[in-house]
Amino acid sequence: MGFAPENMIYDKSARTYVRGSGFKPQFLEPDASRYLSQLRSVADGILDREDSWIADLPPYASAPTPVRGVNPATLRSVVGAIRRSESIEVKYQSLSSPEPRWRWIAPHAIAFDGFRWHTRAFCLTDAIYKDFLLSRILDIRGARESETSPADDRDWHSEVTLEVGPHPDLSETQAKVIALDYGMRSGKAKIKVRRALLYYALKRLGLDTAPEARAPRDQQIVLINRDEVIGRMQESRGQEATA
Repeated sequence: MGFAPENMIYDKSARTYVRGSGFKPQFLEPDASRYLSQLRSVADGILDREDSWIADLPPYASAPTPVRGVNPATLRSVVGAIRRSESIEVKYQSLSSPEPRWRWIAPHAIAFDGFRWHTRAFCLTDAIYKDFLLSRILDIRGARESETSPADDRDWHSEVTLEVGPHPDLSETQAKVIALDYGMRSGKAKIKVRRALLYYALKRLGLDTAPEARAPRDQQIVLINRDEVIGRMQESRGQEATA
């Protein structure tokens, strides 16, 4: 009360202090993304209500997302290999081959593409860094010390900046709405992404096709620095298809 006397007022009927109309946070900046992330975690069953700092949860719903079945034992083995700098032998089902294959991989990170969980790993079979879907690792049967260094994964440690703006064929009013949606300034927003995840980021944002491929109201945003981004993609050492 002495530090911020206008923040809390006493409600006689409720017999407790409540937020005042002139409330101003003193110890942290309001962050909508933190609130919405916690709301989603509670609504999706990831976080229990009693563990949330949201006192009164509003009604909430989200578009359904297909469940990607990740075996807990698989995740434990992958995370353990990352922590211990180990290679593990996995039985992996890729769409590029009709039958699953055993291969040695050296995982060094976990990644999420917006829908599926991957491990970023060096594939000793193909001698290249790739993304392996955790749900497609069918079995693990061995582990040994890894001789590779995560620092050599240039695509993981390199960043690409996507400059996006409203679709040029939108009306001025529509363009302003899109600018608000994406927090654009001076008609564009900058989004940083690891080069290893660039393919997924473009696909999720609908920027993996030419702007004229879809109607402006469906496309909404365009990639302003497309030539630069495509050039960075071509520099990439490549990754295994996971569609």
